[in-house]
Amino acid sequence: MTATPTTAGSPRWFHAEDCNIEDFAAVVSATTSLEDYPFADTVEQNVLIYGPRLHSAVDSREDLSEIQAELARALTEGPGIVVFKGAFPDPAVVDRTTQAFNRLIEAQKAAGSTGGDHFAKPGANDRVWGALDKLALAEPAVFAEYYGSKILALVSEAWLGPNYQVTSQVNVVNPGGQAQRAHRDYHLGFMSSEQAAAYPAHTHLLTPTLTLQGAVAHCDMPLESGPTLYLPHSHKYGPGYVAFHRQDFTEYFQEHHVQLPLRKGDAVFFNPALFHGAGTNVSADIKRMANLLQVSSAFGRAMETVDRVAMSKSLYPILLGLQDSGTPAELLHNIIAASAEGYAFPTNLDRDQPIGGLAPLSQAELVAEHLERNAAPTELNDALDALATRGMTEEK
Repeated sequence: MTATPTTAGSPRWFHAEDCNIEDFAAVVSATTSLEDYPFADTVEQNVLIYGPRLHSAVDSREDLSEIQAELARALTEGPGIVVFKGAFPDPAVVDRTTQAFNRLIEAQKAAGSTGGDHFAKPGANDRVWGALDKLALAEPAVFAEYYGSKILALVSEAWLGPNYQVTSQVNVVNPGGQAQRAHRDYHLGFMSSEQAAAYPAHTHLLTPTLTLQGAVAHCDMPLESGPTLYLPHSHKYGPGYVAFHRQDFTEYFQEHHVQLPLRKGDAVFFNPALFHGAGTNVSADIKRMANLLQVSSAFGRAMETVDRVAMSKSLYPILLGLQDSGTPAELLHNIIAASAEGYAFPTNLDRDQPIGGLAPLSQAELVAEHLERNAAPTELNDALDALATRGMTEEK
Protein backbone atom coordinates (compact mmCIF):
# COMPACT_ATOMS: atom_id res chain seq x y z
CA MET A 1 0.00 0.00 0.00
CA THR A 2 1.41 3.37 -0.99
CA ALA A 3 1.38 6.16 1.56
CA THR A 4 2.95 9.57 1.87
CA PRO A 5 5.11 10.24 4.95
CA THR A 6 5.69 13.57 6.62
CA THR A 7 8.22 16.14 5.46
CA ALA A 8 10.72 14.49 7.81
CA GLY A 9 11.38 11.92 5.08
CA SER A 10 10.60 8.28 5.86
CA PRO A 11 10.59 8.04 9.65
CA ARG A 12 10.43 4.71 11.42
CA TRP A 13 7.93 6.24 13.84
CA PHE A 14 5.03 8.62 13.31
CA HIS A 15 4.39 11.39 15.82
CA ALA A 16 1.51 13.85 15.86
CA GLU A 17 3.81 16.85 16.25
CA ASP A 18 5.58 15.96 12.97
CA CYS A 19 2.39 15.91 10.89
CA ASN A 20 2.09 18.67 8.33
CA ILE A 21 -1.27 19.92 7.07
CA GLU A 22 0.25 21.15 3.81
CA ASP A 23 1.56 17.64 3.08
CA PHE A 24 -1.87 16.26 3.87
CA ALA A 25 -3.59 18.78 1.59
CA ALA A 26 -1.26 17.81 -1.24
CA VAL A 27 -2.16 14.13 -0.81
CA VAL A 28 -5.92 14.65 -0.82
CA SER A 29 -5.78 17.05 -3.78
CA ALA A 30 -5.48 14.03 -6.09
CA THR A 31 -8.18 13.67 -8.72
CA THR A 32 -10.00 10.39 -9.34
CA SER A 33 -10.09 9.71 -13.09
CA LEU A 34 -12.94 7.56 -14.40
CA GLU A 35 -10.86 6.35 -17.35
CA ASP A 36 -8.57 4.51 -14.92
CA TYR A 37 -11.47 2.35 -13.69
CA PRO A 38 -13.26 0.70 -16.63
CA PHE A 39 -15.85 -1.13 -14.51
CA ALA A 40 -17.01 2.05 -12.75
CA ASP A 41 -20.01 4.03 -14.05
CA THR A 42 -19.06 7.47 -12.83
CA VAL A 43 -17.07 9.55 -10.38
CA GLU A 44 -18.96 11.78 -7.95
CA GLN A 45 -17.07 14.15 -5.66
CA ASN A 46 -13.89 12.15 -6.29
CA VAL A 47 -15.63 8.89 -5.25
CA LEU A 48 -15.92 5.91 -7.62
CA ILE A 49 -19.51 4.83 -8.25
CA TYR A 50 -20.12 1.26 -9.41
CA GLY A 51 -23.50 0.28 -10.79
CA PRO A 52 -24.97 -1.39 -13.90
CA ARG A 53 -21.61 -1.82 -15.63
CA LEU A 54 -20.13 -3.81 -12.75
CA HIS A 55 -23.35 -5.74 -12.07
CA SER A 56 -23.49 -6.78 -15.71
CA ALA A 57 -19.89 -7.98 -15.64
CA VAL A 58 -20.44 -9.95 -12.42
CA ASP A 59 -23.69 -11.52 -13.64
CA SER A 60 -22.11 -12.57 -16.94
CA ARG A 61 -19.27 -14.23 -15.02
CA GLU A 62 -16.56 -12.21 -16.72
CA ASP A 63 -13.07 -12.62 -15.28
CA LEU A 64 -13.75 -11.59 -11.69
CA SER A 65 -10.03 -11.27 -10.99
CA GLU A 66 -9.93 -8.24 -13.31
CA ILE A 67 -12.81 -6.62 -11.44
CA GLN A 68 -11.28 -7.40 -8.07
CA ALA A 69 -7.89 -6.05 -9.16
CA GLU A 70 -9.60 -2.80 -10.09
CA LEU A 71 -11.39 -2.60 -6.73
CA ALA A 72 -8.15 -3.26 -4.84
CA ARG A 73 -6.45 -0.54 -6.86
CA ALA A 74 -9.30 1.86 -6.11
CA LEU A 75 -8.84 1.21 -2.39
CA THR A 76 -5.05 1.70 -2.50
CA GLU A 77 -3.87 3.93 -5.34
CA GLY A 78 -7.30 5.44 -5.93
CA PRO A 79 -9.70 7.40 -3.73
CA GLY A 80 -9.86 4.69 -1.05
CA ILE A 81 -13.65 4.50 -1.25
CA VAL A 82 -16.12 2.85 -3.62
CA VAL A 83 -19.92 3.01 -3.71
CA PHE A 84 -21.98 0.15 -5.11
CA LYS A 85 -25.36 1.36 -6.31
CA GLY A 86 -27.96 -1.37 -5.91
CA ALA A 87 -25.56 -3.69 -4.12
CA PHE A 88 -28.67 -5.48 -2.91
CA PRO A 89 -30.85 -5.37 -6.04
CA ASP A 90 -33.92 -6.85 -4.34
CA PRO A 91 -35.22 -4.26 -1.84
CA ALA A 92 -37.38 -6.92 -0.19
CA VAL A 93 -34.22 -8.67 1.07
CA VAL A 94 -33.06 -5.44 2.69
CA ASP A 95 -36.52 -4.82 4.15
CA ARG A 96 -36.72 -8.28 5.72
CA THR A 97 -33.26 -7.80 7.23
CA THR A 98 -34.21 -4.34 8.50
CA GLN A 99 -37.27 -5.82 10.20
CA ALA A 100 -35.08 -8.48 11.78
CA PHE A 101 -32.64 -5.81 13.01
CA ASN A 102 -35.53 -3.82 14.46
CA ARG A 103 -36.70 -6.89 16.35
CA LEU A 104 -33.19 -7.25 17.79
CA ILE A 105 -33.24 -3.59 18.85
CA GLU A 106 -36.65 -3.96 20.48
CA ALA A 107 -35.48 -7.09 22.31
CA GLN A 108 -32.49 -5.13 23.64
CA LYS A 109 -34.76 -2.34 24.87
CA ALA A 110 -37.15 -4.81 26.47
CA ALA A 111 -34.21 -6.32 28.32
CA GLY A 112 -33.26 -2.86 29.57
CA SER A 113 -29.98 -2.62 27.66
CA THR A 114 -28.70 0.08 25.33
CA GLY A 115 -25.81 -0.17 22.92
CA GLY A 116 -22.84 1.94 24.00
CA ASP A 117 -20.86 3.59 21.25
CA HIS A 118 -17.30 4.65 20.47
CA PHE A 119 -18.39 8.19 19.68
CA ALA A 120 -21.96 8.74 20.92
CA LYS A 121 -23.47 8.66 24.38
CA PRO A 122 -25.14 5.34 25.25
CA GLY A 123 -28.79 5.48 24.26
CA ALA A 124 -28.44 8.47 21.90
CA ASN A 125 -28.69 6.16 18.90
CA ASP A 126 -29.66 2.51 18.51
CA ARG A 127 -26.70 0.15 18.21
CA VAL A 128 -26.65 -3.64 17.91
CA TRP A 129 -23.19 -5.01 18.65
CA GLY A 130 -22.44 -8.50 17.38
CA ALA A 131 -25.31 -8.29 14.92
CA LEU A 132 -23.81 -10.96 12.67
CA ASP A 133 -24.28 -13.93 14.97
CA LYS A 134 -27.43 -12.50 16.54
CA LEU A 135 -29.08 -12.37 13.12
CA ALA A 136 -27.84 -15.85 12.16
CA LEU A 137 -29.22 -17.40 15.35
CA ALA A 138 -32.49 -15.48 15.46
CA GLU A 139 -33.41 -15.56 11.78
CA PRO A 140 -31.12 -17.82 9.77
CA ALA A 141 -33.21 -17.67 6.59
CA VAL A 142 -32.95 -13.88 6.54
CA PHE A 143 -29.22 -14.12 7.22
CA ALA A 144 -28.73 -16.54 4.33
CA GLU A 145 -30.44 -14.43 1.69
CA TYR A 146 -28.76 -11.24 2.90
CA TYR A 147 -25.18 -12.48 3.27
CA GLY A 148 -25.40 -14.41 0.03
CA SER A 149 -24.62 -11.02 -1.55
CA LYS A 150 -22.36 -11.18 -4.60
CA ILE A 151 -21.05 -7.67 -3.98
CA LEU A 152 -20.04 -8.36 -0.37
CA ALA A 153 -18.06 -11.43 -1.43
CA LEU A 154 -16.58 -9.67 -4.47
CA VAL A 155 -15.11 -6.69 -2.61
CA SER A 156 -14.10 -8.70 0.47
CA GLU A 157 -12.04 -11.13 -1.59
CA ALA A 158 -10.65 -8.25 -3.67
CA TRP A 159 -9.18 -6.67 -0.55
CA LEU A 160 -8.51 -9.62 1.75
CA GLY A 161 -8.44 -12.76 -0.36
CA PRO A 162 -10.38 -15.90 0.60
CA ASN A 163 -11.30 -17.10 4.11
CA TYR A 164 -12.14 -13.60 5.32
CA GLN A 165 -14.15 -13.07 8.52
CA VAL A 166 -17.24 -10.84 8.62
CA THR A 167 -18.49 -8.91 11.64
CA SER A 168 -21.44 -6.55 11.74
CA GLN A 169 -22.80 -3.77 13.93
CA VAL A 170 -26.18 -2.22 13.23
CA ASN A 171 -26.25 1.52 13.82
CA VAL A 172 -29.39 3.64 13.78
CA VAL A 173 -28.72 7.37 13.98
CA ASN A 174 -31.93 8.99 15.15
CA PRO A 175 -33.07 12.53 14.24
CA GLY A 176 -30.79 14.95 16.05
CA GLY A 177 -27.92 12.46 16.14
CA GLN A 178 -24.67 14.40 16.07
CA ALA A 179 -21.78 14.09 13.64
CA GLN A 180 -18.68 12.11 14.55
CA ARG A 181 -15.26 13.66 14.69
CA ALA A 182 -13.19 12.69 11.65
CA HIS A 183 -11.26 9.51 12.32
CA ARG A 184 -9.73 6.38 10.89
CA ASP A 185 -10.93 2.90 11.78
CA TYR A 186 -9.80 -0.34 13.40
CA HIS A 187 -7.06 -1.21 14.39
CA LEU A 188 -4.99 1.90 15.09
CA GLY A 189 -8.00 4.16 14.68
CA PHE A 190 -9.38 2.85 17.97
CA MET A 191 -6.39 4.18 19.89
CA SER A 192 -5.31 7.52 21.26
CA SER A 193 -2.60 9.40 19.38
CA GLU A 194 -0.05 8.37 21.99
CA GLN A 195 -1.02 4.70 21.80
CA ALA A 196 -0.87 4.69 17.99
CA ALA A 197 2.51 6.45 18.00
CA ALA A 198 3.97 3.53 19.95
CA TYR A 199 3.60 1.34 16.86
CA PRO A 200 6.34 1.57 14.19
CA ALA A 201 5.57 3.32 10.91
CA HIS A 202 5.48 0.14 8.86
CA THR A 203 2.66 -1.14 11.09
CA HIS A 204 0.64 1.99 10.31
CA LEU A 205 0.98 1.15 6.62
CA LEU A 206 0.24 -2.56 7.09
CA THR A 207 -2.86 -2.63 9.28
CA PRO A 208 -5.27 -1.13 6.69
CA THR A 209 -4.67 -4.18 4.49
CA LEU A 210 -5.98 -6.46 7.26
CA THR A 211 -9.51 -5.07 7.44
CA LEU A 212 -12.16 -3.66 5.12
CA GLN A 213 -14.85 -1.25 6.28
CA GLY A 214 -18.28 -1.17 4.72
CA ALA A 215 -21.85 -0.04 5.27
CA VAL A 216 -25.13 -1.12 3.73
CA ALA A 217 -27.91 1.47 3.61
CA HIS A 218 -31.11 0.06 5.11
CA CYS A 219 -33.13 3.13 4.22
CA ASP A 220 -32.86 6.01 1.79
CA MET A 221 -30.22 8.39 3.14
CA PRO A 222 -30.63 11.93 1.79
CA LEU A 223 -28.03 14.44 2.91
CA GLU A 224 -30.24 15.78 5.70
CA SER A 225 -30.18 12.34 7.35
CA GLY A 226 -26.41 12.66 7.79
CA PRO A 227 -24.80 9.92 5.67
CA THR A 228 -21.10 9.42 6.33
CA LEU A 229 -18.63 12.17 5.48
CA TYR A 230 -15.46 11.11 3.61
CA LEU A 231 -12.20 12.64 2.47
CA PRO A 232 -11.11 10.74 -0.67
CA HIS A 233 -7.40 9.88 -0.96
CA SER A 234 -6.75 10.65 2.73
CA HIS A 235 -5.81 7.02 3.38
CA LYS A 236 -2.55 7.68 1.54
CA TYR A 237 -1.21 10.02 4.20
CA GLY A 238 1.23 7.85 6.16
CA PRO A 239 0.94 9.28 9.69
CA GLY A 240 -2.83 9.68 9.47
CA TYR A 241 -3.51 7.48 12.52
CA VAL A 242 -1.85 10.07 14.73
CA ALA A 243 -2.79 13.08 12.59
CA PHE A 244 -6.56 12.68 12.81
CA HIS A 245 -6.43 13.55 16.52
CA ARG A 246 -5.02 17.01 15.72
CA GLN A 247 -7.37 19.98 15.60
CA ASP A 248 -5.93 21.38 12.35
CA PHE A 249 -6.62 18.05 10.59
CA THR A 250 -10.13 17.98 12.03
CA GLU A 251 -10.79 21.47 10.72
CA TYR A 252 -9.39 20.59 7.30
CA PHE A 253 -11.71 17.60 7.14
CA GLN A 254 -14.71 19.72 8.10
CA GLU A 255 -13.94 22.16 5.29
CA HIS A 256 -13.10 19.66 2.53
CA HIS A 257 -15.06 16.44 3.13
CA VAL A 258 -17.54 15.02 0.65
CA GLN A 259 -20.93 13.51 1.41
CA LEU A 260 -23.00 11.32 -0.89
CA PRO A 261 -26.67 10.42 -0.50
CA LEU A 262 -27.44 6.72 -0.61
CA ARG A 263 -30.52 4.75 -1.53
CA LYS A 264 -31.78 1.70 0.30
CA GLY A 265 -29.70 -1.28 -0.83
CA ASP A 266 -26.62 0.75 -1.78
CA ALA A 267 -23.33 -0.14 -0.12
CA VAL A 268 -20.11 1.76 0.46
CA PHE A 269 -16.74 0.15 1.19
CA PHE A 270 -13.57 1.97 2.09
CA ASN A 271 -10.00 1.58 3.18
CA PRO A 272 -10.01 1.75 7.01
CA ALA A 273 -7.32 4.44 6.85
CA LEU A 274 -9.67 6.83 5.04
CA PHE A 275 -10.63 9.89 7.10
CA HIS A 276 -14.39 9.71 7.66
CA GLY A 277 -17.15 10.32 10.18
CA ALA A 278 -20.92 10.04 10.39
CA GLY A 279 -22.83 13.22 9.60
CA THR A 280 -25.44 15.00 11.72
CA ASN A 281 -29.00 13.78 11.22
CA VAL A 282 -30.91 17.06 10.87
CA SER A 283 -34.02 15.39 9.46
CA ALA A 284 -37.29 15.42 11.35
CA ASP A 285 -38.19 11.77 11.00
CA ILE A 286 -35.47 9.66 9.30
CA LYS A 287 -33.97 6.96 11.51
CA ARG A 288 -30.82 6.38 9.49
CA MET A 289 -30.09 2.66 9.69
CA ALA A 290 -26.86 1.20 8.35
CA ASN A 291 -25.37 -2.23 8.73
CA LEU A 292 -21.73 -1.47 9.47
CA LEU A 293 -19.51 -4.25 8.17
CA GLN A 294 -15.96 -4.95 9.20
CA VAL A 295 -14.35 -7.72 7.21
CA SER A 296 -11.05 -9.08 8.55
CA SER A 297 -8.17 -10.99 7.03
CA ALA A 298 -7.88 -14.69 7.77
CA PHE A 299 -4.29 -14.04 8.85
CA GLY A 300 -4.99 -11.78 11.82
CA ARG A 301 -4.44 -14.47 14.45
CA ALA A 302 -1.69 -16.34 16.28
CA MET A 303 -0.53 -19.89 15.56
CA GLU A 304 -1.26 -21.33 19.02
CA THR A 305 -4.03 -20.95 21.54
CA VAL A 306 -2.78 -19.75 24.93
CA ASP A 307 -4.57 -19.59 28.28
CA ARG A 308 -3.51 -16.08 29.23
CA VAL A 309 -5.92 -15.87 32.16
CA ALA A 310 -4.22 -18.83 33.84
CA MET A 311 -0.78 -17.44 33.00
CA SER A 312 -1.61 -14.04 34.50
CA LYS A 313 -2.97 -15.61 37.69
CA SER A 314 0.14 -17.78 38.05
CA LEU A 315 2.60 -14.96 37.41
CA TYR A 316 0.97 -12.22 39.47
CA PRO A 317 2.39 -13.30 42.89
CA ILE A 318 5.84 -13.39 41.26
CA LEU A 319 5.27 -9.89 39.90
CA LEU A 320 4.29 -8.68 43.36
CA GLY A 321 7.47 -10.13 44.83
CA LEU A 322 9.65 -8.63 42.13
CA GLN A 323 8.01 -5.25 42.62
CA ASP A 324 8.59 -5.40 46.38
CA SER A 325 12.26 -6.22 45.81
CA GLY A 326 12.76 -3.12 43.65
CA THR A 327 12.69 -4.69 40.17
CA PRO A 328 12.50 -1.88 37.56
CA ALA A 329 9.03 -1.16 36.23
CA GLU A 330 10.29 -1.76 32.69
CA LEU A 331 11.08 -5.40 33.48
CA LEU A 332 7.68 -5.89 35.10
CA HIS A 333 6.08 -4.43 31.97
CA ASN A 334 8.03 -6.88 29.79
CA ILE A 335 6.79 -9.85 31.83
CA ILE A 336 3.18 -8.67 31.54
CA ALA A 337 3.57 -8.07 27.81
CA ALA A 338 4.81 -11.63 27.28
CA SER A 339 1.99 -13.22 29.24
CA ALA A 340 -1.22 -11.14 29.35
CA GLU A 341 -3.42 -10.21 26.41
CA GLY A 342 -2.42 -6.65 25.52
CA TYR A 343 -5.18 -6.00 23.00
CA ALA A 344 -8.82 -5.55 23.98
CA PHE A 345 -10.31 -7.08 20.83
CA PRO A 346 -12.10 -9.24 19.90
CA THR A 347 -14.62 -9.02 22.69
CA ASN A 348 -18.34 -9.08 23.33
CA LEU A 349 -19.21 -5.42 22.92
CA ASP A 350 -22.64 -5.85 24.48
CA ARG A 351 -21.02 -6.50 27.85
CA ASP A 352 -17.50 -5.11 27.39
CA GLN A 353 -18.28 -1.74 25.87
CA PRO A 354 -15.79 1.00 24.92
CA ILE A 355 -17.48 3.61 27.10
CA GLY A 356 -15.20 6.48 28.08
CA GLY A 357 -12.59 5.51 25.50
CA LEU A 358 -12.07 4.01 22.07
CA ALA A 359 -11.49 0.48 23.39
CA PRO A 360 -12.37 -1.54 26.50
CA LEU A 361 -9.75 -2.37 29.13
CA SER A 362 -7.26 -5.03 28.04
CA GLN A 363 -6.10 -7.93 30.18
CA ALA A 364 -2.57 -6.51 30.35
CA GLU A 365 -3.88 -3.12 31.47
CA LEU A 366 -5.91 -4.86 34.16
CA VAL A 367 -2.86 -6.73 35.49
CA ALA A 368 -0.72 -3.58 35.42
CA GLU A 369 -3.36 -1.56 37.25
CA HIS A 370 -3.65 -4.15 40.02
CA LEU A 371 0.12 -4.40 40.28
CA GLU A 372 0.43 -0.63 40.62
CA ARG A 373 -2.04 -0.74 43.51
CA ASN A 374 -0.27 -3.75 45.04
CA ALA A 375 -3.66 -5.50 45.03
CA ALA A 376 -4.01 -8.99 46.46
CA PRO A 377 -3.86 -11.95 44.03
CA THR A 378 -7.44 -12.92 44.87
CA GLU A 379 -8.63 -9.47 43.76
CA LEU A 380 -6.84 -9.78 40.42
CA ASN A 381 -8.11 -13.33 39.94
CA ASP A 382 -11.71 -12.14 40.36
CA ALA A 383 -11.12 -9.22 37.99
CA LEU A 384 -9.55 -11.48 35.35
CA ASP A 385 -12.48 -13.89 35.55
CA ALA A 386 -14.97 -11.04 35.25
CA LEU A 387 -13.12 -9.63 32.23
CA ALA A 388 -13.07 -13.05 30.56
CA THR A 389 -16.80 -13.45 31.17
CA ARG A 390 -17.58 -10.05 29.69
CA GLY A 391 -15.63 -10.91 26.56
CA MET A 392 -17.25 -14.30 26.00
CA THR A 393 -19.98 -14.92 23.47
CA GLU A 394 -23.31 -15.02 25.25
CA GLU A 395 -25.46 -18.10 25.07
CA LYS A 396 -28.33 -17.18 22.78
